Formats: sequence, structure tokens, C-alpha cells
Amino acid sequence: MATVTLTTKQRAARSTVVWKAVMALTGLLMVGFLLFHMYGNLKLFAGMEAYDTYAHHLRIFFEPILANRVFLWIVRVVMLAAVVLHIVSAIVVSRSAWSAAGAGRRYQSGKNKSGLQRTYASRTMRWGGVIIFVFVIAHLLQFTVSSLRTEAIMQTSPYARVVAAFEVWWVWLAYLIALTAVLFHLRHGIWSAFTTLGLHIGPVARRNLDALSWIVAGVLWVGFLAPVTWILIAQPPIPGASA
Repeated sequence: MATVTLTTKQRAARSTVVWKAVMALTGLLMVGFLLFHMYGNLKLFAGMEAYDTYAHHLRIFFEPILANRVFLWIVRVVMLAAVVLHIVSAIVVSRSAWSAAGAGRRYQSGKNKSGLQRTYASRTMRWGGVIIFVFVIAHLLQFTVSSLRTEAIMQTSPYARVVAAFEVWWVWLAYLIALTAVLFHLRHGIWSAFTTLGLHIGPVARRNLDALSWIVAGVLWVGFLAPVTWILIAQPPIPGASA
């Protein structure tokens, strides 16, 4: 049986293909997580009891097979791994693209007056990813580690912590900026993920996939922004909290 020896360029190309697949799969996993997270956040409209009940059941999911909060920590670890792999794969793929284009320049293209390729991804994906990453860290520190208030009700009620946070205008504004970055990141990311994983599309299917990407990204943008905007405007009272 003949042994196939790959050249350096062939090995690099195969490695890039693998990392693109990793980026696509982890990206789609995170989209699924965001859709579920959005569904939970919409329960804020139902009030403190409904939202806190939802949060409580996340902690006791699969009991008594799993101990309290174990399922929640499994999800956190899996999502953390997905985020790390997504970032690493993005760096590897970007470095490969830069290397292929040549140091200090982009691919040549006739689409722009400058003669240089400036794709949607190159304009938004990298910096959008940085904004999202910073926001996720701040978001976790705020709602998992601490809260904006110190009363006992704030420590025991997830609903109270969310309301206390988004009654503050600059917290809402930071959330809006991050969600807008997510919108554009997902719009391209969803489309790219399906094509990377081998979805061969013609002109009609391409338009449909483009529309699907906008719809999913738009639904997440509205779904996450709506309840916190309601909190900012309505300033709902927190039962049991001191003034």
C-alpha cells in the first residue's frame, strides 16, 4: 500500500479545515445555548416567582441522579470549553489567512476601489468577538460572583439581581453594545458555520440561509434586549427588598 506524504502546505490546509470545523461546531453550540438562555430571560416578564422558579430548576436539574448545581456546572464547563476552542480556532484560522495573504496585506480583490479584499467577516467578526468576550466575563462576574446590591434578597433572588442591575442605565447601554456585536457576529457566523460544515448551496439556498442567519440573530437581539429594556423603563419593584 502506497504511503501518501503530505507537503507542508497540504498539512497546513488540512489543519485549517479542521480548525474551521471546530469553530463552526462550537459556534452552533453557543447559538443553541443563547436561544435557551434567551427563553429563560423572557420569564422576567412573568415576575419574580416565575423567574426564580426557572433559575431554581436549573440548579436541581436531573436530581437525584446529579447533586444540586452539578448539571449547571456541567453546562458552564462545556460552554467554557466551547468558547476557548472557538477563540483558539478563530486565531489559528486568522493567522493562516494572514500568512496566505502575505505579511501586512489582505487578499487582492476587484470588489473594492482599493483593490483589497474587505469582507464582512474582516470588518466585524474579530473586534465583535473581542467585545463579546469582554462582556461575557463582566456578565459572569456580575451575576455569578456578585451583585450590585448587598441586601439578603439580592443574594437569594436571581430576579432581584437582574432587576437591580438593569435599572442602571449604563449597564443597559453596555448590554446593548454587546448584543449589537452579537447580532453582527451571529449573522455572519451562522451562515459561515453551515457552509463550513459542507452545506453546498445555490443562489436560492444562499439567500434562504442568509435570511435564516438574520432571523436567528435578530430574534436573539430582540429576545435578550426586550426584558432588560422593560426593566430600565418600568423599574419594576423587587418584592422583599428594602428601599
